[in-house]
Amino acid sequence: MALTALALNCTLKADQSQQSSTDAMIAVLADAFKAHDVTISETIRVAAHDVKPGVTSDEGDGDAWPAIREKILAHDILIFGGPIWMGQIGSVAKRVLERMDAFLDETDDQGRMPSYSKVAIAAIVGNEDGAHWSSAQLFQSLNDVGFTIPAVAACYWVGEAMGSTDFKDLDETPETVTKTAKMVASNAAHLAGLLRDAPYPG
Repeated sequence: MALTALALNCTLKADQSQQSSTDAMIAVLADAFKAHDVTISETIRVAAHDVKPGVTSDEGDGDAWPAIREKILAHDILIFGGPIWMGQIGSVAKRVLERMDAFLDETDDQGRMPSYSKVAIAAIVGNEDGAHWSSAQLFQSLNDVGFTIPAVAACYWVGEAMGSTDFKDLDETPETVTKTAKMVASNAAHLAGLLRDAPYPG
C-alpha cells in the first residue's frame, strides 16, 4: 500500500488566492516524493481556517482544528511548511504546535500518543536568517508530541536579508534545494514505511 502525506502551509496569508512561497517549497517536495510512490493528498493553508488558540484538541464551536487534526493523523507523513518571520518560525506554525500539545494527554494503553509512528519533515522559506533555528523549533516540538524526525528532514531556502525576491518568484529551483528535497523525500518515505510496518511498541 502506498504511503500518504499531508502538507500544512503555515503562511500568514489567509487568502488562498494569494501566492505563497511555502506552497512553492511544498511543491518541490511533492515532486521529489513521486519517486517514492508517496502522494501528497492535500495542502491545508492553516490561516484560511479558524484554528482557535488553545492547547486542547477541540476548543469549542467553530474550531477548525479537530478536522485538520483528523486529517494529519490519517496520513503517514506530515509536511510542516512555514515562513521565517523575525528570525523564527511564523505565528501560524506556532499555533499548530500549541494545538498538538494535546497529544501529550491522549495516549493509548501503551503510552503512545496518536502521532506515534508518524513521520514529520519541514519546508521553510524566508528572506532572512533563521532556517536552522526555525527547523530546530519545529523538530523539537514535533518530537515532543510524538512525531518521528528522519535524517535530513528540512528543505529550506533563504533569500537575501530584507530582499525583494521570494522563493515563489525564482525562475528555477536552485540545484541545492532540489538535491535536498530528494534526500528529505527519500529518508522520510523510507522511515515512514518502516514505522507503518513495525509501529513503536510503547
